[in-house]
Amino acid sequence: MKRVLLLTTALLLVLSLSAGAAPKYKIGICFDVGGRGDQSFNDSAYNGLVLLAKQFKGFIKDDPSKVSFGQEIELKYLEPKSGGQDRELILRAMAEDGYNLIIGVGFLYSDSLAKVAGDFPDIHFGIIDGWIPDLNESSNVTCLGFAEHEGSFLMGAVSGLLAKKGTKVGFLGGMDIPLIHKFQGGFIAGAMYVNKDLRAPGMILGQYAGKDPTAFNDPKTGESIAVNFFKQGASIVYHASGGTGAGLFKAAKDLGKLAIGVDSDQGLIYATSKSAEEKKMSEFILTSMLKRVDNAVLLTGEELIETGKNLGGYKTFSLANDGVGYALNDYNKKKLQPIKAKLDNLKKQIVAGKITVPDDDAKVADWAKTAF
Repeated sequence: MKRVLLLTTALLLVLSLSAGAAPKYKIGICFDVGGRGDQSFNDSAYNGLVLLAKQFKGFIKDDPSKVSFGQEIELKYLEPKSGGQDRELILRAMAEDGYNLIIGVGFLYSDSLAKVAGDFPDIHFGIIDGWIPDLNESSNVTCLGFAEHEGSFLMGAVSGLLAKKGTKVGFLGGMDIPLIHKFQGGFIAGAMYVNKDLRAPGMILGQYAGKDPTAFNDPKTGESIAVNFFKQGASIVYHASGGTGAGLFKAAKDLGKLAIGVDSDQGLIYATSKSAEEKKMSEFILTSMLKRVDNAVLLTGEELIETGKNLGGYKTFSLANDGVGYALNDYNKKKLQPIKAKLDNLKKQIVAGKITVPDDDAKVADWAKTAF
């Protein structure tokens, strides 16, 4: 009888320990159109989950890559359908599943997230690039924004400093929306600031892939626009177009021109790809404007885990806090070394307020009147 009691006690202890092994927090992200594998915006957000898992002994649930460093924090991601019409549904699914923090990736989540957040006041929500008005620290929503124009200014400077004499530079945008015009404005300003030849009309080309969300995942259109730019005399083209940028990289390779990536270190991603075609493309990627979506995910999750709550309101990631920047790796450092000191000096001047950067291409003309 004593032996039976001991075995029963031991079994109850095991069950008790198992029950106590539930994750302390559950953090989820809902991707933008294109999902994981876009080698850009969404993949950067995914990397934020990986960083959280590594730092806080967590795991990513239902992840094909089986990322796991422990069981203390449960992480998960969901992807919308190709048209993104189910954004509200996947946000609501995570909320109903008891996630403590849910982050929507992309401005298109704004309306859906505001609605779901109102229905789940005890859950905190974050939105990358989105805008929801009238938030404060007590709100259960945090808008996570970026100074894309500042990082894009450096990409314009890269283009202006490295463009061959007499050649043009170009900007390929995804969806024609104010957010992407921030990239374009900064890029134009940076190119003009360092290269007076590019201040002449027609020397900086620009075009958008479309007016709906599919413009962020349309490599064929991206390739067509890039080929047209190169045929018009551009030697370097910068893109802010998500998956559409893959077409730019193909065009640059095929025509022997140069490209600049966005969001993630796309040159490194392509250089380390298993695809021989992508490896070849990497040789034509100068650098990328790093938009540290991974840091936004990491820091927002870190705040919850370390303090037990998230503050609502608005946060901006800029050059000053390394929220944006440029990619420097073993594959491109020789190309950038001749101009690295100039880029770093430009960054210091922007952070110090000595150089202001227009946040829309429509503002560049007025900015240029006093900038040079």
